[in-house]
Amino acid sequence: MAQKCVHKGCGKLFSDPEEDCVYHPEPPIFHEGQKGWKCCKPRVLTFDEFLSIPPCTTGKHSTVDDTPAAEPSPAQNQLTDDVVPPPKPIAVTNGGDKATQAPTPRPSQPSQPPAPSPAPPESESDDPDTEIPVGTTCRRRGCNASYNPTTPRTDEQCVHHPGQALFHEGSKGWTCCKRRVLEFDEFMKIEGCNTKARHRFMSKGNKNKGAGEEVVESVRHDYYQTSTSVIASLYLKKIDKERAKVEFAEQAVQLDLPTADKKRYRETVPLYAPIDKEKSSFKVMGTKLELTLVKADGSSWPVLRGDERATGEIIQVGRPGRA
Repeated sequence: MAQKCVHKGCGKLFSDPEEDCVYHPEPPIFHEGQKGWKCCKPRVLTFDEFLSIPPCTTGKHSTVDDTPAAEPSPAQNQLTDDVVPPPKPIAVTNGGDKATQAPTPRPSQPSQPPAPSPAPPESESDDPDTEIPVGTTCRRRGCNASYNPTTPRTDEQCVHHPGQALFHEGSKGWTCCKRRVLEFDEFMKIEGCNTKARHRFMSKGNKNKGAGEEVVESVRHDYYQTSTSVIASLYLKKIDKERAKVEFAEQAVQLDLPTADKKRYRETVPLYAPIDKEKSSFKVMGTKLELTLVKADGSSWPVLRGDERATGEIIQVGRPGRA
């Protein structure tokens, strides 16, 4: 009888105990907005990116979770400390008047968690013309159901979280429901709060039917700059170095980035200012594409893309001079 592996990052059904298991042997780390695993280096910002970090260790499947316990965060330690009692009111006199009590200071309200950035809109149904591979996991958060061709699609019930993952001061939960927990394992077990009639294994309209690839509409980016160049990062995992194409124009970059997991990102990125296309370069990394854009005029870039609205913020480039 098939059993489910409980190793972090695996979760596969197995019947052969000698079958290889690719997993994370150490607990997750959440620190100052960054998310990752203690056993490997990638750090990401969103929870969906965290779940996509590829496992780093190969071993054997197991039904016993032997992952070491995560070290408590400073916020969690603070929750277990003794509560400091409020100060007692102090009697205050005003000349010959009777003593009056100073008002008791009210305890400060706990800081509210920052509002998470809205999730990009996603299709609510599968593309009927796309074949779904057996074992494909439902894309909705918190569902984790796998596609079984023997189960009629009309009988599916998708219990999921429509909101975003929320991590604040040691507590973990979802923006769509009230439950909060401290341990990551407990967070992953929080049952979904919304139900739909069918799972969503594939996004409708996001397939390149000729090549069987998923079309990536947009990627997250950031950048920093010096007086002579702009270093930009476009975050896309598993880019195929052999097939990736990056072409520099005077004020744009043409990208064609296929990935090893059958995705493809194509776009012509307009730039804020002209570049020296002969001196500019790129580097493909495990989780991103890094562009080194050599400035043609040495001006400061308030934004990376030419179609982005400038914020008006003054950006210091190079080393500041002394007064």
